[in-house]
Formats: sequence, C-alpha cells, structure tokens
Amino acid sequence: MTRTLILLRHGKSAYPDDVDDRDRPLSPRGRREAGLAGRWIRANLPEVDAVLCSPAVRTRKTLAEAAVEAPTEHPESLYLAGPETLLGEIRGVADDVKTLLVVGHEPTLSATVLGLVTDHSTDAAHQVAEKFPTSSIAVLTVDGSWSDLARGTAELVDFHIPR
Repeated sequence: MTRTLILLRHGKSAYPDDVDDRDRPLSPRGRREAGLAGRWIRANLPEVDAVLCSPAVRTRKTLAEAAVEAPTEHPESLYLAGPETLLGEIRGVADDVKTLLVVGHEPTLSATVLGLVTDHSTDAAHQVAEKFPTSSIAVLTVDGSWSDLARGTAELVDFHIPR
C-alpha cells in the first residue's frame, strides 16, 4: 500500500516580549499563510486520516488555521524532536492511516525529508535542502507500513510554499 506523508512547517511566528519559545503565537502573516497551506492541502492531496502536531502554540495554531480536521495527537517529543525522534513517532502510527500530516519545526522537517527520500536530484529536493520556509509543505509517498519507514524509503512528490 502506498501512503502519503505530509510535513507542514508551522506558520511565521510572532516574537512578543516575555513569551517562551514554546508559547510564541503566529504572526498575522503566519495565520494567513497557514490558511493558504490548509486550502492547498485540502485541494491537492488525499484526505488526511491522522495528524501528529508538536505541542508548541505556533504549531497548534497553524493546524487550526489550516483547518485540516482529522484525529490529532500532540506528542511532547515533537517539540524539540530531531529526525530520529520524529521518525519514531511516525513509525508508531496505526496501519489504517493512509495519509498522515505532521506539523512541526525546522531544522527537523527538512532533515527528515532529505533523510527519507531516495532521489536528491529533483527540484523539490533541492528546494528543501536550500530552505524550508514557514508554512511550507513537503509531500512524500511511502510504500508499506508506517512501521517500516526508514532512510531512503520515500519519494518526495511535491514541495509547496503557500504565499
């Protein structure tokens, strides 16, 4: 079975004084672009079956603005996750989930994409390697179950920057 993995970076955040990193909200631009990202996901990709979202305020607000509705988990480990931690969370997703959305942070998302893909010569892979801007969306296809996800087992089929 071919599965779809969507990695969405949180929207542009604001930097209010005396607010911890984890609690930073989205800026007006971040709210707008997260909404654009959600519209693009709903119009161009299969229906999302499940969401893994970092517990940070800016990722939660990005998901809310994107208006992608699916059962959602907020694993604590995703806030400061590295690529291996993120992959561990994805590997734990149930096999009945065909399309998974992950809302997270940089540099974890780009490192995860580049670690998973088999072909680094595509335009999309070059874009991811150069910069994974806020509200950007990487779309990968994966053959087999989530538990089998490993380096070099996915194809990057799209990279979209909603503006």
